[in-house]
Amino acid sequence: MGVDRILAWMEASNLSTGFLTDPISIAYLTGFSTNPHERLMALVIRDAQAVLIVPGLEEESATAAARGVSVKAWRDGEDPWAVVASVLGGGVSRLAVEKGHLSLSGWDRLQAVTGVLEAVDVGAEIRRLRARKTPDEIEKLERAGRLTDEVTEFVLAQLETGRAELEVAADIERQVAGAGGRPSFATIVQSGPNSALPHLGPTDRRIAAGDMVLVDFGVGWEGYKADITRTVVLGETDARQGEVHSLVKAAQEAAIAAVRPGARVGEVDEAARAVIREGGLADRFIHRVGHGLGLEAHEDPSLDPGGSAILEEGMVITIEPGVYIPGWGGVRIEDDVLVEAGGCRMLTHAHRRLTPG
Repeated sequence: MGVDRILAWMEASNLSTGFLTDPISIAYLTGFSTNPHERLMALVIRDAQAVLIVPGLEEESATAAARGVSVKAWRDGEDPWAVVASVLGGGVSRLAVEKGHLSLSGWDRLQAVTGVLEAVDVGAEIRRLRARKTPDEIEKLERAGRLTDEVTEFVLAQLETGRAELEVAADIERQVAGAGGRPSFATIVQSGPNSALPHLGPTDRRIAAGDMVLVDFGVGWEGYKADITRTVVLGETDARQGEVHSLVKAAQEAAIAAVRPGARVGEVDEAARAVIREGGLADRFIHRVGHGLGLEAHEDPSLDPGGSAILEEGMVITIEPGVYIPGWGGVRIEDDVLVEAGGCRMLTHAHRRLTPG
C-alpha cells in the first residue's frame, strides 16, 4: 500500500517520526509479511524516510519484498535497541506508535534510547485505511472467496459419520493447501452439542447420524483471508434442526439486505437480530453479526449490536448470525460480503442447505 498512506496523517498530527511494530501494519504498508516471533521488528518513519528494522534471518526476504523502505538488520546476540537508537536518533519528543501493539517494556526501552516524551497512537488511522480495500486487495479477497467455496463444497460432500472432528479439520486444511492457499485461521469443526460453543476447537468426538456439524474455516490467498461457516446435518434431520437452521438463514439474508454504504453497523446487526428475536431465540444469539476481513480474519469494522460505525464502499465484512442452545447444538451461517455502491456483493457462494450433499 505504501508508507506514503500514513505520512499525510503524521503531517496533519504534527509528527515527524513514527515507530510501528505490528507485523500486520508493516505488511500492509511495505508488502513484507512475516511473524518475527519474540524478535524485534519495527518500521521507523522519520522526516518522510522509512527504515524497516528486521532480525538478521529476515534481511534477504525483507530486502526482496519491502517497497519504499530501506532495510536494516540486527543479528542474534546483538542489542536490537541499539539499532533502533541509531535509526531514530535523538531529539524526538513526540512519537507515533501503535498503542494496541507496543508493549510497556518496549515503550520503556524507546524512552531509554531516544528520550521520547509522548506517544501518539497511529493505530486507529492504520485500521481506518485498512478497512477500505483497494481494487488489488478486493481481487485477492475475491480469489480467496472462490477457493473457499470450492473447498467448502468438496468437504461438505465428503462428510460422513464415524469420523472425529479433528480428522475432518485436518482434511479441510489439506484441501486448503491443495487449492494453493493457507488456512485463514485455525479450522473449527464441531458436531452435536459441541456446536453450541461458538469457538470450541475440534475434538476427538466422532460424528454420529443425526448430528449437526458446524465447519468454520477460510482460505487465505496472498495474505488475504476468507471466512465461511456452514452447518449441516448428517442423516435424517428433525423438525427443530430445520426450524433453527431456517431461522438463522433468514436472519443472515435480512442482514445482507441491510448492507450498503452509509448504513450503521448496528442497523445490520439489528436486521439479523430482529429475525431471531421474532423466532423466540434472541437470548441464544450471543455475538455480533460480523466483522471486517482482510490481512486479518478479524479486523475493522466490527458489526456490533448498537454500533455506530458507518459502512463504506470497499469494506469487506462477514455476515454470520448464529443460534446456540446448550446441550443441543448450534447453527451459524457465515459469508463474506463486499460493500459496493448501492448495496453489496457476495464473495462466497457455497450452498447453505441443511443437508451436506
